[in-house]
Amino acid sequence: MSDLRFLAPVRRWSSSLPPIWQDAALASLVLVVQLWPLLTRDNPSGGPWHWWGYVVVVAATVPLVWRRRAPVAVLLVSLCATACYDLVDEVAAQPIWYGGLIGVYTVAVYSARWPRLIMIVVAVGGGLLLVGSSETAMRGVVLFVAAYAIGRAAAVSRAHAAALEERAAQLARERQAEAERAAERERARIARDMHDILAHAVSLMVVQAEAGPVVVRKDPARAEAAFDAIAAAGRDAMVQLRRLLNVLKEEEGPRAPQPTIAAVPDLADQVRAAGLHVTYSTSGEPGPLPPDAEVAAYRIAQEALTNIVKHAGATRADIRLAWQDDTLMIDITDDGDGSASSLPPGGNGLIGIRERAAACGGTAVVGRRTDGPGFRVLVRLPVTGRAVAA
Repeated sequence: MSDLRFLAPVRRWSSSLPPIWQDAALASLVLVVQLWPLLTRDNPSGGPWHWWGYVVVVAATVPLVWRRRAPVAVLLVSLCATACYDLVDEVAAQPIWYGGLIGVYTVAVYSARWPRLIMIVVAVGGGLLLVGSSETAMRGVVLFVAAYAIGRAAAVSRAHAAALEERAAQLARERQAEAERAAERERARIARDMHDILAHAVSLMVVQAEAGPVVVRKDPARAEAAFDAIAAAGRDAMVQLRRLLNVLKEEEGPRAPQPTIAAVPDLADQVRAAGLHVTYSTSGEPGPLPPDAEVAAYRIAQEALTNIVKHAGATRADIRLAWQDDTLMIDITDDGDGSASSLPPGGNGLIGIRERAAACGGTAVVGRRTDGPGFRVLVRLPVTGRAVAA
């Protein structure tokens, strides 16, 4: 066990080297092993071994340096070189030609199907034809087939590992994309909420401030109420903005809940205090709304009332909530003619209403009333979270 622990860092270090360096080290090791019989055994005839043996060993081994770049060519060179080893008699016996085995393994790992099949046939067939001893031929066949099988097993294992890595990378990319989409949806939601909060509060404050100079001399009590409405609108906006901006904090404590449909009556009172006559009524048996629809219902009512204050030039607004089976109908109308005060036009109020309704599986219809002057916002929200047909 201690030897294995010692070899682990060596293995990691060798794996970190460039492939060409790894193959050069392997070729050097094989060269030493193949030269060993020529360097350690004595020639029975008494003289040195023939130089031809050294040349063949070098020719069969050195090409292993490029085995990954040109596996088929390296194997062919190694096989041809080893086939020429016995052309002279004054050479030492070589028990195993490791260069050819490594070449077959490399072809099995890196080459396409037909090239590797052709090369294993060439290696085995050439060995059977050129080797005189049947035992030597059989040993060579077994070694070549074993090297090929080990190479294919390594190739399949690497392909499987690569597929797992690719799948893991794909899942990571999908999670990242989903996180980015979620963040984008959250940013869009925060932007809509801030628009609704600020537009509603500022509209009420501007309306009251414009009326202030007129009524301060004629009706001090009404002027005081106007200033109270301005202060209340500002305080409410600050509370909602603080609550909303808590979402952006990295470390945050418990968040206060966002206003829901239960706060619509208070919203009507707030707008009523600004001088617009607002009525609020409900019908049917209330049912449970999904949490996002609870918040959306309030924001839709808030945005509709803000548009009335800013743009309608109305004297009256009616809010009706009708619970019908699995649907909540939010019907907000006014009697304005579209001639608002000096508030600037523009904004994304109507778009925001449609987006909020669609995000909850509902629909929104906005436009001129058909039963008289004014404007109408009609929203359908699913009580049970099911989509509502248009």
